Amino acid sequence: MNLLISGGEQRRPRTITSGSGHWYKYARGRLLNVDTVSGAVADVMSYVSPPEVVADDEPAVLFKQGTLDGDKLYLTTQTEVIIYSYPQLEVQHHISLPQFNDVHHVRPTTWGTLLVVNTGLDQVLELDYEGTVLKEWNSLGKDPWERFDRETDYRKVPSTKPYESHPNHVFTIDDEVFVTRFKQKDAVSVEDPSRRIDIGVERVHDGVAFGDHIYFTAVNGHIAVVDKHTLEPVEMFDLTEIEESNRLLGWCRGIAPDEDGAWVGFSRLRPTAVRENIAWVKSGFRKSMGTHIARYNLKTRTLEQRIELEEHDFNAVFSIFPI
Repeated sequence: MNLLISGGEQRRPRTITSGSGHWYKYARGRLLNVDTVSGAVADVMSYVSPPEVVADDEPAVLFKQGTLDGDKLYLTTQTEVIIYSYPQLEVQHHISLPQFNDVHHVRPTTWGTLLVVNTGLDQVLELDYEGTVLKEWNSLGKDPWERFDRETDYRKVPSTKPYESHPNHVFTIDDEVFVTRFKQKDAVSVEDPSRRIDIGVERVHDGVAFGDHIYFTAVNGHIAVVDKHTLEPVEMFDLTEIEESNRLLGWCRGIAPDEDGAWVGFSRLRPTAVRENIAWVKSGFRKSMGTHIARYNLKTRTLEQRIELEEHDFNAVFSIFPI
């Protein structure tokens, strides 16, 4: 099997910009192809956002999360949604709206639109392919513009932190739209936030549907498997226990589930990141593993394979697509 990995290459050691809370700096988006049989890692594409759609002072430029759907690859950067043909990687649509800030995820709907997680404004958006906003939701069920100004170009704002919710990943259950919420450690229906999936173990990132289940990553290395009909967790996996290691696996984000288990992504933790918001590192900063992906058999609860990515100047994993 081959995997397509989206992420970014770090510009320099991570620092916290005074007053911004914006602690990472990435120079470019990267796509890698990983051959899981041989372990070979190959560059697929690098990308730098045009200056007119990013902050003026050392903007973060990287590929965040997206969706590979047939012959189309949907990707996000900090301030863009880009739709490529696949595998040709020719740009078919490019969308950048003034309200885009820290965009985390995009996926197509079955009814011909796009769902976009606009994290910096705590929003989920529904767009057409020309970039017209059809619907917008606040991830806490509030007025989407309660805290923000429609006249501001948020692409030029380095950070809007602190976020109230920090939505990350959008998915659908029978065409009902759900979004994961980092701070609330859950996922909710955007139309009816009372329809809530409580994960609870730590801050939640991905929510990836596979069969009758949704697979969630928590940043401390837990995988929650939820029945998509009952919205109740049916299994929880602590990947640190599976590995029986006292090293930090890294920031757990990116998952590709299958019948027996999943490939999971980890990005290296650095002391500045711990000081910012990683409360689950309780005994001081322990050395983190480098950025990597790992294959876990969830039936046998065993680690089957690990492939290092940091040696390829790949410093953050966001999405993992089986190809």
